[in-house]
Amino acid sequence: MSNEAANVKILQDAYHRWNESKGGSVDHWFDVVVAPKINFASIPRGVEPLAFATEYHDSVKLRDYFDTLLSEWSMQHYTINEYVAQGDAVVARGSCAWINKRTGKLAETPKLDFWRFKDGKAIEFYEYFDTACVVAAAT
Repeated sequence: MSNEAANVKILQDAYHRWNESKGGSVDHWFDVVVAPKINFASIPRGVEPLAFATEYHDSVKLRDYFDTLLSEWSMQHYTINEYVAQGDAVVARGSCAWINKRTGKLAETPKLDFWRFKDGKAIEFYEYFDTACVVAAAT
């Protein structure tokens, strides 16, 4: 199996678990996918009310992202329909929907995740989604 195919398989399994568990598979991401040193960033860049969706540079601090996400939002679905791999990079494209626990509002958005792998572990991640939709659901 090529590195490209192996990296896609890692993500297919992780996203499947993420969707099926409605966010309960955080440990799998850290045990199998994420390298100890990862450059992880999100399109909101930490702007309120999405302060947790910012930059992280190691897996220990990255736990804050998942802890806050799951304490403030309830996943409805996280569906990845397409993977494009080239070299050490994989792009995952789909959609997701979350309900903000404080407001009760739904945010459903297209989702694009960029990943870069080294030695079978993710060393870079950047997520893209409809920030206006998500901010509206959080306020």
